[in-house]
Parts: sequence; C-alpha cells; structure tokens
Amino acid sequence: MREITIAIDAMGGDHGPHVTVKAALDFLSKNSDINIVLVGLSDAIHAELKVNKVSAGTRLRVHHASEVVKMDDSLPVALRTKKDSSMRVTADIVKRGEADAGVSAGNTGALMAVSRFVLKTLPGIDRPAIASTLPSRTGRTYMLDLGANVDCTAEHLRQFAIMGSALVSAIEHKERPSIGLLNIGEEEIKGNDVVKQAGEMLRASGLNFYGNVEGNDIYMGTVDVVVCDGFVGNVALKASEGLAKLIGDRLRGEFKRNPLTRLAGLISWPVLRAFKRNLDPRRYNGASLLGLNGVIIKSHGSADVFSFEQAILKATEEVRGGLLRRIAEQVGVHNEIPNGLPEEGELA
Repeated sequence: MREITIAIDAMGGDHGPHVTVKAALDFLSKNSDINIVLVGLSDAIHAELKVNKVSAGTRLRVHHASEVVKMDDSLPVALRTKKDSSMRVTADIVKRGEADAGVSAGNTGALMAVSRFVLKTLPGIDRPAIASTLPSRTGRTYMLDLGANVDCTAEHLRQFAIMGSALVSAIEHKERPSIGLLNIGEEEIKGNDVVKQAGEMLRASGLNFYGNVEGNDIYMGTVDVVVCDGFVGNVALKASEGLAKLIGDRLRGEFKRNPLTRLAGLISWPVLRAFKRNLDPRRYNGASLLGLNGVIIKSHGSADVFSFEQAILKATEEVRGGLLRRIAEQVGVHNEIPNGLPEEGELA
C-alpha cells in the first residue's frame, strides 16, 4: 500500500490548531502509511505540537501560511485578498502534487470557491457538488448536492449522479451503486420540469438508476446515492440535524423528569449508548467537494478531535479508492467522450 500525504488547513474551523493538530497526530499514530502537512501560522502550530510533546519530522511537516480565512470573510476576500491563507495554500499543495488530498474546517463557501479556482474541475463536470453521508437502516446513504449549487439544470443533476456513483464505488467498493432522484413522489410524472427531465436523462444514462425517491428513503437506505439540487439538499440536511438534536434533548429531558425515569435511564444506558454511537453525527463528519481536479474534504466547523479525524479518514479513503480516476472514467463512459479520460498526471 503506497504512502498517502494529506494537507490539513490547521487554522480552519471554530477551534483551529487545538483540534486540527491533535486530530492529525491521532490519525498518524493509527496509520503508518500516512504523511501529513499542517498548513497555517507556524508559531501556532508548533505551539500546539509542543503541548502534545511532538516535533515535526519525516511524516509530519509544517508549511507556513501567513493568513487565515475567517468564517465571516466574503468570497472576494478569500479569493483575491488572502492569497497566502492556510486554505489557499492547502489547495495549492494539492495542486502541485505535494499532497494527495486536502482537509479544511473553514468557511464552506470560501473553501469551494478557492478550491475550484486553484484546482479547476474535471473534464466533463460543469459544477462541483458537496456530498456527504447520512446514517440509514442499511448502513449509510450518500447524498449530493448539499448546498454548493442552489439552481441546477437537469444536466447538472445527471453529473451529480455520475459523481455520486463514483464516490460510492471508491469508498464502498460497489461496482454499480443504486441512484435515486429526490422528489415529492415516486411516480415519473411528479416533480418540477427540471427533476422530470433529469429523471428521463438518468433512465437513459446507463447508471444503476432506481428512480424517484422521497425524503424518508434517505434514512431507509432505499438507494446508495440520493441526488438533488443544493437548495433541497441543504434544507433536508439541516432539518435532519435539527430533528436529531430535538430527539436527543427530549430523551434526556424525559429521563431526568423524576427518580423513576432516572432509574429507567440508568437501566437502559447500554442501549442508549449504542444508539447514540450509531447515530453520532461526528462519525459522519467530512463532506466531499466532488468534481474538482483534486480531493478536498470539508469538515464541520465545530468539529472536535474525533470528528475532524473522521474527515481525514474520508480523504484517505477517497485517495485509496481512486476517486478522481473513477469520476473521470464514468464521465467518459456516460458522456461518450472519445479520449475523455485525462492522463494520470493531469489528476490532482
């Protein structure tokens, strides 16, 4: 198994180096074939390394970047003003081939804009999309787009399906993942014109298209990949996060209501702990910016050490699974583009 290098924007997110450096060190300790480049303000990174009693070395190096993209920075600031930001330098390192993937917990819009500017998109892909995983009855469901593209054409949705299929093939090693198009009903006549046209295109695409799926199918595990535009996807994601928090809060409240319910909670604690572990959103942290000519993972800004480590793991899995090659291959096949597959050196 070849060594993989991951570039990490150490300054991104709500907690910066306090979380990103510790997560990187924990990941390194568990994976002997991984190298990490910590990108950001070198003094802050070295200070955190000192706290953890670790020094930079062969498998861990620090790359100084003099600026930081803040969570409230505008896109023009991130793109044009802060050209030496840790986020921009992370993407540059991936672009130059010094790292196989990049991970950042920074501003989502800025990360997408900067990564697209630096890395460009793969041939045959018009727009990158944000993809992530959600728990389901059968394991996990991959969903895209989750907010990068509010207005989409049917062709964009078709491309999202291709990229989602390639992602599942790379991570889950399924040759023909099932694809569902998120709609307000399973019937082909349901939905707006864009969704109906996308359905027609997907039925003729050669992909393993299941058909239309509804919101409940996301968690039932009806299909491997759920495709939708970024507006619908982001609303569905945030609604799910809100519901999960509501259920957790209500359960805690009920178990604390009186001595009897506290005792019931104590007795049922092993079941509740397993339930919490299986649905822990930290386990699903890390959204893929699909369609770029490089592997970039967006971590949740509030990620703790465990959660950020999952984002690093996701980047590693996509590199090991040959995600860029799979997307390029599927685009070439389903677009019927002669010589549509880029040369190996052109990827990332």
